[in-house]
Amino acid sequence: MADHPSAFVTGYPIRHSRSPLIHGYWLRQFGLDGSYRAVEVAPDAFEGFIRALQDNGFVGGNVTIPHKEMAFSLCGKRDSAADEIGAVNTLWFENGILRGGNTDAYGFLANLDALSPGWSERRSALVLGAGGASRAVVFALKQRGFTDIRIVNRTVARAQELADRFGIAGGAHGWDALPELLKGASLIVNTTSLGMSGKDELVIDLTGADSDALVTDIVYVPLETPLLRAARSRGLQTADGLGMLLHQAVPGFEHWFGKRPDVTAELRNLVLADMAAEKAK
Repeated sequence: MADHPSAFVTGYPIRHSRSPLIHGYWLRQFGLDGSYRAVEVAPDAFEGFIRALQDNGFVGGNVTIPHKEMAFSLCGKRDSAADEIGAVNTLWFENGILRGGNTDAYGFLANLDALSPGWSERRSALVLGAGGASRAVVFALKQRGFTDIRIVNRTVARAQELADRFGIAGGAHGWDALPELLKGASLIVNTTSLGMSGKDELVIDLTGADSDALVTDIVYVPLETPLLRAARSRGLQTADGLGMLLHQAVPGFEHWFGKRPDVTAELRNLVLADMAAEKAK
């Protein structure tokens, strides 16, 4: 490993990424002489950026929207999660070969494990959305033995494609089927951008939801999304999406810097303070 290992996060745009804050915290915590920075790369320049990683002194990095699928195609080897999900969000070198992994499913599971121990004893889930984030969530739920996974999407064909990809029971449905699908769903997951700051709200009537259902949202700005607020007002258990961001960062840090960090309350509070400062601008 390089004496001063340097890692990155790249996307387009990338200015709002909190990854430098997270990895910078861990570098200081371990007293490591390394660096992690955001690098904005346009789609037409992405392949060139990846080909020149070692020449530019990088030991690896994170990849976010819109580059995850292209990163998948540029890796010499991929882990099973990346292969199953069809996207790469973490890159590192191993014996000179560029490896690609996907830590989104790991982050999703680790967040719920921390916030709601025993949550995976549930076996039925309702997943809202059928994009890239949904693929990671469905993969994660299958890993944990969920047998009944219902996917809801505006375009039913995309939901069907996802159901077919993972061979899941529960089927593909349009939004109009939600009231019926809520019954018996012990986990409800929003993987869409609805409810995110600047996007349309996700308006769902949770009246028909099971009283012991757990509701989680992968959106974390705002921390309490309209869906989580509606769930809390009904007395349902909730889990916000910030922990997924924090936990998915752990494996990459270990690959690049050789230490496995912990997700702590102090780190979470640091990111929350940054979110509050940005909101106040």
